[in-house]
Amino acid sequence: MSTTFDLLLRGGTVVNQNGVGVADVGIRGGRIAAIGDLSMADAGAELDVGGLHVLPGVVDTQVHFREPGLEHKEDLATGTAAAVMGGVTAVFEMPNTKPATTTEELLRDKLERAAGRAYCDYAFYVGADRRNLAELGALERLPGCAGIKVFMGSSTGDLLVDDDESLDGILRGGSRRLVVHCEDEARLRERFSIAQEAADPHAHPEWRDARAAFLATDRLLRRARAAGRRVHVLHVTTAEELQILAASKDFATVEVTPQHLTLRSPGCYDALGTLAQMNPPIRSGRHQEALWMALRAGVVDVIGSDHAPHTREEKARPYPESPSGMPGVQTLLPIMLDHVAEGRLTLERLVDLTSAGPARVFGIAGKGRIAVGYDADLTLVDLEARRTITDAWIASRCGWTPFDGRTVQGWPIGTIVRGRVAMLEGELAEPEGMPVRFLETLGG
Repeated sequence: MSTTFDLLLRGGTVVNQNGVGVADVGIRGGRIAAIGDLSMADAGAELDVGGLHVLPGVVDTQVHFREPGLEHKEDLATGTAAAVMGGVTAVFEMPNTKPATTTEELLRDKLERAAGRAYCDYAFYVGADRRNLAELGALERLPGCAGIKVFMGSSTGDLLVDDDESLDGILRGGSRRLVVHCEDEARLRERFSIAQEAADPHAHPEWRDARAAFLATDRLLRRARAAGRRVHVLHVTTAEELQILAASKDFATVEVTPQHLTLRSPGCYDALGTLAQMNPPIRSGRHQEALWMALRAGVVDVIGSDHAPHTREEKARPYPESPSGMPGVQTLLPIMLDHVAEGRLTLERLVDLTSAGPARVFGIAGKGRIAVGYDADLTLVDLEARRTITDAWIASRCGWTPFDGRTVQGWPIGTIVRGRVAMLEGELAEPEGMPVRFLETLGG
């Protein structure tokens, strides 16, 4: 007796917790219903994915989509379109919009804005500031909330928590994993003259130096351990931070970005100028090598893009008036697949960093692996395809990428979100994204 599915993927090479092998994947009701030899089954729709690898859907846990208030750079529609073009099935969006997402009302506003416009699934961080400390424990448990975000150093926007009393209040004020941008604000302020006097983006990693990152991360880890709070340190960039993070894996997790794994100082500033400017900065080869060593050693838990678009006109302002940040959600997977092709990491390790890792770190419900009963979030990739990343390919409203002109091996061919084909061969379907669910907030 044949089994009927809504969608059947035939003949792909499935990468999941059982290893890598050719199998069919049957999808029903938005979830994975069967994996294996389904040659006798029929379906409402079929995709022949022979020659492609079927990965668990990529989850990008750090993006800035700029809505509300900064839609000239990006909005929830263009940002999620860029995500699915790059094989990303879910995103966690940051709170430094205008106004910043710091209340239940503002979180609900973002959820309402995303409904019917998002091409992939989504969740939103709530930003911590000195005014909402008492509410953070309740805010982090709201449906659609990815967690609480803390800026220990000023970056883009007006969210900043740089004093110990407020930081301790945040650490004690909830139970979910806290995500943190670690740069020491006092050091950034005292060294700002370096950037001003140089008037050159080559000075960016000197102004926002490795010591500024280490001081903040060290302070966070000491206070989080004392408070018994789990923390997730975003876009780690230095060898010194990784040493103390490796000694704190019982409560601290680590994100690195494709940019920091791929671009190097000073060459990136020679080639790109302010387009390479981001916080924390792109650093030297010594630090990049330490990131790769930590990634291979298992210290790194997650790859996030820190997608932070600005217009070309904004980036063309003289440094340091130029804003920090670069787009990355669409290029995360192509850049990392190219590293796989170059032998820097295995495909299975990449899947752990982009699917199982995010699910494990953030307690995502029903995502992160190809398994029966899980959401049918799947990323179809051609590991042999050689393509050139171009500005013209970028779906983000900013219209540029620091990787313009870079030829890579490995390319996203299709993006399936809860059983619906969101992108196939560069063509977008209708936006049908939904809020991501979390184990710690279900029923809450």
